Amino acid sequence: MTQDVLLTVTGLHDIAELSEEEDAEVLEVIAPARYYRKNGKHYILYEEVVEGIPGVINNRIKISGEQMLEIMKSGITNAHMVFEKNRTNVTYYETPFGQMQMWLSTRKIAVHEEDNQIQVEVEYSMDINHEAQAECRISMDIRPKTAAETVLQQSPTS
Repeated sequence: MTQDVLLTVTGLHDIAELSEEEDAEVLEVIAPARYYRKNGKHYILYEEVVEGIPGVINNRIKISGEQMLEIMKSGITNAHMVFEKNRTNVTYYETPFGQMQMWLSTRKIAVHEEDNQIQVEVEYSMDINHEAQAECRISMDIRPKTAAETVLQQSPTS
């Protein structure tokens, strides 16, 4: 795969399973990114801008097959989130508004690789400061920038 890629990250945080209210949050980020492969692991680097807060978040995603995924954030937010299949990992998540301790209990990691595309699915539970917060799912799609632009141009418009 080429170095210049387009990363699509879709996240679902389903709070409904933890409360009586139905309240699922879907977040989607589409960003240009840089890709490289080293020692059999995939690395994706991209910047994230948060509306209303000056600065950026530098993200590094490390995919180590179907057993582990790491997301490292630095800048206006700092964290090292580790998702390991059938394990719980703890991290400190620092934001401009304060720090919280986060538990990530990963149930599933699926990685599908082709020549010009990598797809990743992660399912996990998230607890913050010893309180259950959400059942979560992250989907990632990584493609060479030129292939992704072709797909976007072929998509029907509303």
